[in-house]
Amino acid sequence: MVYNLEQENKEILARYKNLISNTYRTLDEDNNKLIRKAFDIALDAHKDQRRKTGEPYIYHPIEVAKIVANEIGLGATSIASALLHDVIEDSDYTYEDLEKLFGREIAAIVQGLTKISIMNNQNISVQSENYRKLLMTLSDDFRVILIKIADRLHNIRTLDSMHPDKQKKIASETVYIYAPLAHRLGLYNIKSELEDLSLKYNNPEVYDEITAKLILAKESRERYIEKFKKEVSERLKEEDLNFSIKGRAKAISSIYRKMLKQNVSFEEIYDNYAIRIIYKSDAKNEKFLAWKIYSIVTDLYHSNPGRMRDWISHPRSTGYESLHITILGPDKKWVEVQIRSERMDELAEKGVAAHYKYKEGYTKNIEDRNFEQWVTQIREILEGQQGLSTNELLDNIKLSLYRKEVFVFTPKGEIKLLPSGSTALDFAFSVHTDLGMKCLGAKVNGKLVPISYTLTNGDQIDILTSNNQKPKPDWLDFVVTSKAKSKIKAALNSRKNEMAEEGKEILQRKMRHAKISYNEDEINKLQKFFNYKTSQELFLSFQNGDLDASDLKKYIDRKGVISNFLQKFRKHPKQEFIAQDPPSDLDLIVFGKDEQKMDYSFAKCCNVVPGDKIFGFITINDGIKVHNENCPNAINLRANYDYRVLPAKWVNQERFSNQAKIEIQGLDRQGMINDISSVIYHHMNIDIKGISIESKGGVFIGSIILEIKNKAQLDDALKHLKNIPNILKVRRL
Repeated sequence: MVYNLEQENKEILARYKNLISNTYRTLDEDNNKLIRKAFDIALDAHKDQRRKTGEPYIYHPIEVAKIVANEIGLGATSIASALLHDVIEDSDYTYEDLEKLFGREIAAIVQGLTKISIMNNQNISVQSENYRKLLMTLSDDFRVILIKIADRLHNIRTLDSMHPDKQKKIASETVYIYAPLAHRLGLYNIKSELEDLSLKYNNPEVYDEITAKLILAKESRERYIEKFKKEVSERLKEEDLNFSIKGRAKAISSIYRKMLKQNVSFEEIYDNYAIRIIYKSDAKNEKFLAWKIYSIVTDLYHSNPGRMRDWISHPRSTGYESLHITILGPDKKWVEVQIRSERMDELAEKGVAAHYKYKEGYTKNIEDRNFEQWVTQIREILEGQQGLSTNELLDNIKLSLYRKEVFVFTPKGEIKLLPSGSTALDFAFSVHTDLGMKCLGAKVNGKLVPISYTLTNGDQIDILTSNNQKPKPDWLDFVVTSKAKSKIKAALNSRKNEMAEEGKEILQRKMRHAKISYNEDEINKLQKFFNYKTSQELFLSFQNGDLDASDLKKYIDRKGVISNFLQKFRKHPKQEFIAQDPPSDLDLIVFGKDEQKMDYSFAKCCNVVPGDKIFGFITINDGIKVHNENCPNAINLRANYDYRVLPAKWVNQERFSNQAKIEIQGLDRQGMINDISSVIYHHMNIDIKGISIESKGGVFIGSIILEIKNKAQLDDALKHLKNIPNILKVRRL
């Protein structure tokens, strides 16, 4: 391909100038010199490299730097690091070179980003370790995570040139790892975009459908916002307030989550957009003006007290501040109104970057303490992860990233933020590990309560202890914080650890006799083969006699099956994968780019129907399992085990039949069941394998199991059922 180098050089320079002229922070002459120097080095390092689109590679670091400079709002050091973020990995420049050119700070940030990228590119399942490494950088330099989020945002914005399977892998990893991090660092706009673009590639039909409906509703939404602005602005101006009012559609992914959670259609979601009132204020009057605006709005419109959220009196641990109210606005429509100052809005838009900007020159406030407390919690989870499986570790951290919070008070009146659902015992562990270990009960607002008491906003807690108290297994049934869980497990496992060491020695001897090397990789394979969550469970099984030499022999016989399978698959000798006695439906699904025929079975975690978008997953003991693309486990499998995911497609669908379960809801009437069965059996000639209908108070809900041939037939059945009088909802389970 012939490239117009002169035109490309003009474009590169234009993009660089755009970067410099659109920064959140004001840059002085020294800042500009630093960024220009980083740009020149990056330009040299990537001069012969191109992206998959054919564009010069330097476009990517410039765009990442623009996100860092404007959308996240970091300063010159971070902008320079973003320009250089791929230099060590993709060129001859070394860490030592960057340290000489830019100093230790920038070199360390770039090296941290390089380590993460190298792990991403390894052809093994490393996402959990990658995630752990990302989080560990919080205690060193949180800018590494912020630049990595910017890198991921630009990559997913430019994902169209990738193969669909690669798109799904990156999209799954993004929503599994990077969106929760962006959320916790206060980057709500970026978090929403990451989730929306992940949905675009993981479930394009849903994404396109909601996008189209939002576009259709845009005009009426804008008219509604103008009507609200007109009514409210008059009252606010009477009070001499300096303000602006704007509206925005809610994120596509957020709307989709509501549709799933509430089991409703797009049209049935009444708050798919929000109105924001942003006011100017000095620090002294900030809260007063927020409540003044609240009073004016609620004088005009009825509010829903149950949906009010006061994040001004008690900010989230991310530093987020805003007053959220849901009102019955113009035309008697429910709408969410967010009230916040310009400073609060800036914090909401820029997250941790603005948080640290406002920190400069001010005394440490509660938001600073909350953020640092969260960083400490993450560090404690990582340090206390012994005995946790990879998925448990990820789940614990994601719980900390996403979970809503309650605020409670210590006996001295200090505020503590804890995850929603926390108990008195969680509170005790949050104060001090020893307090949790000896926790016997608590006094909440002066009343004696058990340690399992669930905390609510405003509770004042005093922990009661006893030196005779010891952690009990049932404590794990009601604590929710990661610190409490990890400390309780550590105490309960003290004896287990001793037994595991004995089992480890037994296993080492047996492996030596079997002439198998004892190393971490082999132990991981053994652990997976025997279906244990942790290596400790594996060692305990050899210690207590559940496993012995005969079981080890089974592993040896099976050893290497998956690696050999993958190796053969990559070499494409089709005949090696054809079963000797193929089942009659073997050619219904083929796998890989060469559409090879292989033995497979259907996963139990999702219901697969011919015509569904599907993929194959190589399991340890059960061969290939076929999953629906919308399987609840699909994102986890692609994010963590993409190297075991196989592209799959249907052939000869007409020879297949499978059972599909659907749910129906509606208003009960005489003859309803007869109408349902008549439509399905007589008009569509579909066998009904099971039907269950329960009616209460004139409303019925039921489920029907159908024997269907393909997705088109199922969709047709759903359409016909929706047309039956009094049926309100029909959906596939």
